[in-house]
Amino acid sequence: MPLARLIPCLDVAYGRVVKGVSFIGLRDVGDPVELAAFYSAGGADELVLLDIAATPDDTETMTSVVVHVAEVLDIPFTVGGGVRSVADATRIIESGADRVSLNSAALANPGLVTAIASRYGSQAVVVAIDAGGGVVHTHGGRVATTTKVIPWAIEAAERGAGEILLTSIFHDGQRKGFDLELTGAVRAAVSIPVIASGGAGSAQHVAEALAITDAALVASIVHENPAGLPGLRRELESLGVQLRPVKERV
Repeated sequence: MPLARLIPCLDVAYGRVVKGVSFIGLRDVGDPVELAAFYSAGGADELVLLDIAATPDDTETMTSVVVHVAEVLDIPFTVGGGVRSVADATRIIESGADRVSLNSAALANPGLVTAIASRYGSQAVVVAIDAGGGVVHTHGGRVATTTKVIPWAIEAAERGAGEILLTSIFHDGQRKGFDLELTGAVRAAVSIPVIASGGAGSAQHVAEALAITDAALVASIVHENPAGLPGLRRELESLGVQLRPVKERV
């Protein structure tokens, strides 16, 4: 089994990294390019950048930010938010991203997952699922649908997604731990990697998630202390989590 991955997540709105609680109450926490470079140097295995304003505002994803982030990273990174077409995916990947993340558009048009995977490979497609109350939410977690989480995860995998990024809305930003029950259920239902997201407040929380899935997203606990990422890695290793050595990331 591949070694666990630790993935800082940068939620970006209007060119700045922001963080909130359960997708609301956003506050500015820094510059995306500076934070991306800092986390890369600090031992992140990958990064995720989500343009959380693009879909609600019906705007294009932050291409200029992607270009500048690509210039400072030596690790893979995924970009999501506002990806509505193969052309959008092309623009982001050609700007330097390794993968695109689809959420609202994939749910509205599941064939988009297959179309992008057919052009760039499944490894370039992440389907993000914002989950709450057993159903998928869209538009940055603002709109609840009637689509059930696990059947949609299965369909996304069948349509060509290379990974599932699963965020528990009600755990997001709470720092009380991941939704392990939901994460475990989704991981058991699909054959592709699942990234746990929403709720990390300690190394113990991250270790619990990595015991049942492939990777964990972290945000608040590193944004509030970016210098603490190497320490988080050390804590995880002391808890028995096998992370990929930093020197082998590239």
